[in-house]
Amino acid sequence: MTDGSAAAPLQTLSRGITALEVLAGADTALSIGQLAARLGLHRSIVYRIVRTLEGHGLVSRDPAGDLKLGAGLATLARNVSRDLQTAALPELTTLAHELGMTAFLVVLDQNEAVTLVSVEPRAAFAAVAQRPGTRHPLDQGAPGRAVRRLVTRVPGERFYETSHGEVIPGLSCVAVPLEVPGQPPAALAVVYLTGADVEVEAIGRRLAQAAHRTR
Repeated sequence: MTDGSAAAPLQTLSRGITALEVLAGADTALSIGQLAARLGLHRSIVYRIVRTLEGHGLVSRDPAGDLKLGAGLATLARNVSRDLQTAALPELTTLAHELGMTAFLVVLDQNEAVTLVSVEPRAAFAAVAQRPGTRHPLDQGAPGRAVRRLVTRVPGERFYETSHGEVIPGLSCVAVPLEVPGQPPAALAVVYLTGADVEVEAIGRRLAQAAHRTR
């Protein structure tokens, strides 16, 4: 006879983690109903999950009552690839302010590219947000393909990768691989509004310089 005593807690934990992943991947804050629809669960179940996550500071609500990731996640993420974050952050900050674009670091997590840290430019009129925890497959988006180069060891046609609207419609990205000894495969990237007047190859060269300095 199978002991199912641990099944419910494990299922609840899995649902809570999935809820955080959904919120991390959403373009905007979600209502309870929207989150329930994306999870395929009844609102009452999602409400209990959210209350638990709120209690740990992992989920918070905006003034309209919609859900977004909480500040508690920053505490949990602080030691994730801490040395890599420490090495990349100065370069990300310089890139963001120099190019006027949000610069970010992604790392390999199983078969996905996950944003670890991002920096928004100070002077930009309207910066594009790239929230830590956002994830996408390695074959979608410039950062994923840049990371995949390090995994497969297959060189690309260029030293940088580009994407246009693959992960989020209306947004474009330029990324380069970042290989640091002792750290997971990673990439440095910037994101901007599709259609902006930018010199993509020049951005790629600048990212490559930043990646070299990060090593």
